[in-house]
Amino acid sequence: MEPNYLVLLGIVIVIIGFALKLDAILIIIVAAVATALVGGIGVDGFLTTLGTSFVSNRSMAIFIIVLLVTGTLERNGLKIAAAQLIGKVKNATPGMVIALYGVMRLVFAAFNVSFGGVAGFVRPVIMPMAVGAIEASGREPNDEYVEELKGMASGMENVAWFFGQVLFVGTAGALLVQSTLKPLGYDVELLRMAIIEIPVAVIAVTVTAVYYIIKDARLRKKYYGAPATPALAADTVAVNGKEA
Repeated sequence: MEPNYLVLLGIVIVIIGFALKLDAILIIIVAAVATALVGGIGVDGFLTTLGTSFVSNRSMAIFIIVLLVTGTLERNGLKIAAAQLIGKVKNATPGMVIALYGVMRLVFAAFNVSFGGVAGFVRPVIMPMAVGAIEASGREPNDEYVEELKGMASGMENVAWFFGQVLFVGTAGALLVQSTLKPLGYDVELLRMAIIEIPVAVIAVTVTAVYYIIKDARLRKKYYGAPATPALAADTVAVNGKEA
């Protein structure tokens, strides 16, 4: 039986579509439908395969959906809105923004609520707020300083989620700890483990928040020196508001 090379039509469609810079989602859909038709599985088989793949890989599918939603919100001014919001808070600093995010992240992680992680929330929301805090103080964002803030925001996300997810009984992290300790002779109850984890999570996030606030203060002194005057800060905010 000779191989059916027509099933490679989907790859050709993807290559041509991306080369012409067409809509990515439309390209993928057309390529998938074309592959299903020339492959002989038909529309019914295509929908069945799509549904089965979504259910068996729903975590990845949800992650992709979050990225699509985030991209749509960014295109419609999410970053600008986040920056303007933090600009209204007096004496806000990037370190404070990141620290407060860590506290909020820990609380929601305890209820197993995810915001999409670095790609889904830190990049489109927290980083614009941190940059907005810089501009609200009357300074221009320094590229090296912003890169440092990216690392701090991502670090806070990892710490808060790592320690916070175990606070919710039944998460994958809690079950992993329980299954690891059981062969060693420790029969750990999930509820008791979550209770014991509370002070550990609080200490971890608190220490990280304090560290980032201190680090941010040192970075601001390194890159900007003396604090900007209130009048200069007000003028800069007004100019940025007009430009937006």
